[in-house]
Amino acid sequence: MPVVIEPHAEPHPGPRPARSAPEAALDVVRRQDPEMAEIMLGEARRQADNLQLIAAENFTSPAVLAALGSPLANKYAEGYPGARHHGGCELVDAAERVAVERARALFGAEHANVQPHSGSSAVLAAYAALLRPGDTVLAMGLPYGGHLTHGSPVNFSGRWFDFVGYGVDARTGLIDYAQVRHLARTHRPKALVCGSISYPRHIDYAAFREIADDVGAYLIADAAHPIGLVAGGAAPSPVPYADVVCATTHKVLRGPRGGMILCGAEYAERVDRAVFPFTQGGAQMHTIAAKAVAFGEAATPAYATYAHQVVANARALAEALAEEGFGITTDGTDTHLLTVDPTPLGVDGRTARGRLAAAGVVVDTCALPSADGRGVRLGTAAVTTQGMREGEMGRAGALIASAVREDAQGAAGTSTARGALRDTVRELVGRFPPYPTVS
Repeated sequence: MPVVIEPHAEPHPGPRPARSAPEAALDVVRRQDPEMAEIMLGEARRQADNLQLIAAENFTSPAVLAALGSPLANKYAEGYPGARHHGGCELVDAAERVAVERARALFGAEHANVQPHSGSSAVLAAYAALLRPGDTVLAMGLPYGGHLTHGSPVNFSGRWFDFVGYGVDARTGLIDYAQVRHLARTHRPKALVCGSISYPRHIDYAAFREIADDVGAYLIADAAHPIGLVAGGAAPSPVPYADVVCATTHKVLRGPRGGMILCGAEYAERVDRAVFPFTQGGAQMHTIAAKAVAFGEAATPAYATYAHQVVANARALAEALAEEGFGITTDGTDTHLLTVDPTPLGVDGRTARGRLAAAGVVVDTCALPSADGRGVRLGTAAVTTQGMREGEMGRAGALIASAVREDAQGAAGTSTARGALRDTVRELVGRFPPYPTVS
């Protein structure tokens, strides 16, 4: 139901109803700009009322949200700490130094650049640091889970570099390392990229390092998805093997939307110059401060427990969906995400996503190399932040199957049945609010 906001409304008599922390923080916007406040409040409630299973999304902490709205948003700070192009940067310099040192300590990296505005910006800077236009790059093909920055013709990567795509074994869905080695020896790429947006298993970084060394290529790890698991000790780290690691700070890491780059000392200057001044201008200092907060949170034992629970929840969800008849890519997952084939239930990925959306379950579609059309990608980072565990994942699997089958069982496709299913989803998520309430 739309949120109705009356400009300059008088305070309600008696105690205020309980509101989430983000809703309370929007009181200033509500007074100044009710139209935008309505949109923001509506989004806060959408997130709280739906089962959030998009693999690339999470709920940041209130502290991260507060940092994003801090006065650091006002400061222009082109350059790096101690070498800015603007005055008055002493305190934002301190903020960036804290973020860099926390990132280095968290991931065991010799150098960290926390200025990239996104994961794609980080990959662009990595390519700029190590490559020249026209160089050959070997990366996971888009039909197998490669990212747009891994050679899509509509992306800068596909326009500026000569990409060759590797895939997965048709039977197991696992990366075919023998094929990667063969392609590397055939095409002699300048760089080898490992990483995916929908590969549910751990990547063998040592194997990629060996192949890169065999052909004299740089190794770039695009760890946008698993880096949060790495921080919590729930996934192997690419840092000891890759020349450059690109990552995002949202997703499992639970920080603000943004990117970062980790590398050895020998590439530090090249990476920094590729970020600024080559690909970006002024740093977003409020976002860098929020990254620092997130890195600090990720260094705690509580976060390590969280990261391992994310994986446990993903495995439980995969098992539940397999029992319901979905095809599970690679027969399971090692990470926070899983990809499933809904065609055994009589629908394709896009139809499944639409039916799930109507039931209040938010998912992505993704390419499936072993099936026609598209499958469904799900992730458990956000629901684990809310406090859900394996039991809730079993229930979620049953709800997902009910929603996807809605037209296959007669009455299950009626508006009454859909409404009941939506209510059941709302009841489930209502027991796990993403943010605490305030009076």
